[in-house]
Amino acid sequence: WRRSDVLTDLEFYELRYSGKEAAFLRGFRAIYLGVFFNVMIMATVSLAAIKIGGVMLGLSPIQTIFWASVVTVLYSLLGGLKGVIITDFFQFIIAMIGAVWAAYIAVNLPEVGGLTNLISHENVVDKLNFLPDFNDWEVLLPVLILPLAIQWWSVWYPGAEPGGGGYIAQRMLSAKDEKNAVAATFLFNATHYALRPWPWILVALASLVVFPDLASLRAAFPDIDPNVVQHDLAYPAMLTFLPSGVLGLVIASLIAAYMSTISTHLNWGSSYVVNDFYKRFFKPDASEKELVLVGRISTVVLMIFAGFMALLLQNALQAFHILLQIGAGTGLIFILRWFWWRVNAWSEIGAMTVSFLIAIYFEIAHVKFGFDPIPTHYKLILGVAITTVVWIVIAYLGPKTDMDVLINFVKKIKPGGPGWKKVDQIIIEREGSLPYGEKQWDVPRGLIAMLVGSMTVYSVLFATGFWIYSNTIPAVILTVVALLGAVFLIRLVAKIRFS
Repeated sequence: WRRSDVLTDLEFYELRYSGKEAAFLRGFRAIYLGVFFNVMIMATVSLAAIKIGGVMLGLSPIQTIFWASVVTVLYSLLGGLKGVIITDFFQFIIAMIGAVWAAYIAVNLPEVGGLTNLISHENVVDKLNFLPDFNDWEVLLPVLILPLAIQWWSVWYPGAEPGGGGYIAQRMLSAKDEKNAVAATFLFNATHYALRPWPWILVALASLVVFPDLASLRAAFPDIDPNVVQHDLAYPAMLTFLPSGVLGLVIASLIAAYMSTISTHLNWGSSYVVNDFYKRFFKPDASEKELVLVGRISTVVLMIFAGFMALLLQNALQAFHILLQIGAGTGLIFILRWFWWRVNAWSEIGAMTVSFLIAIYFEIAHVKFGFDPIPTHYKLILGVAITTVVWIVIAYLGPKTDMDVLINFVKKIKPGGPGWKKVDQIIIEREGSLPYGEKQWDVPRGLIAMLVGSMTVYSVLFATGFWIYSNTIPAVILTVVALLGAVFLIRLVAKIRFS
């Protein structure tokens, strides 16, 4: 991504593909992702804010959305991407301090009785396993097999794009160079997946003791709309037990986490609207002042839409499943477009169209046609299978990308590998040599680095859990694995060729 030198990841389309279909993809996805998809994601985050505001501050949903939106939009407008990145850094620290402190107090509540009592409590014991029951297929498939075997490479979701993209690509593109882009992306994954979860998990486990079911939650908070009282209300409910001083810090940390996430999405969405829609199709010669104004207007409009959508949602999981279904099957194409010359703009258009229609069918039409409901994970598998077949057929049978565009892409990105062999041969015929010479293809080494990096992050995550559970032997083993993985990863990355 960093080698492409584009301003947003959507600009990539006209670097990789040719013709009007490339321009269409760039403009369409600017609105589809930057507005519609983005609004849905911000709405799910704002739904969490509504629940926290209702439980901890006694605010109505409208009051929470109004104040959260006004404050976040104001500082997003004033700071831009640089401001968002700088504030993200400090907000992450505040959020972590608040989360750790909240976990410590939640575990030591009189009702919980400390860590030892927590992990031995009858409501908690069954929830401590890192792996699901291998005899229960209906749990094993969606919780373990599907994410590890299919979901990570096949499902597109903002922040977890199989081929990069979205605000992750935006951060990589803003990095000083390729090495910094790689290091920053790995740091994000390590902190996000290895450091952040355990304070939340401990509060969640403690909530199983204090609020064992939804009925107990509804009884404790009778003034909150019963439709809003779902399992995800347990976290803010637990925070009401914190003493005043600590409660203030934790609320500040939650506000920081909310503002950090929403400001990132606002900046990401408005950058699409400005650079990939307005400037590209309406005003190519627009002044910087005009573009800033359009960006500010789009930021406000996005927040308004997200606020209204948040008021309609009842459950964050409901929205998450819809988003996963819409992105099902499109993930692989976002990986292979870097490594296979046959992937074309029509492949992406076909994948997007089919995955969207499948999502609409399963969420709206399937039951209305008289069929029995299908579990969410089976919907996902069907969506992935159908969408993947469609775009691969289009890649082979559809119009090919202009060869000059592919040659320019190879010269700039230097992807290499067997998927670009045909284009490489044409470059050699025209120019006598390849732009990356006879150097070793780095992708296999990069894939090994990816696996080692993932193993290292998972080892830290699970080692932390075993230390918390006082399960010393696996904790020591995984800690050693994490350290060895980190050393090996550093040495491996040092051998990768960077421009």
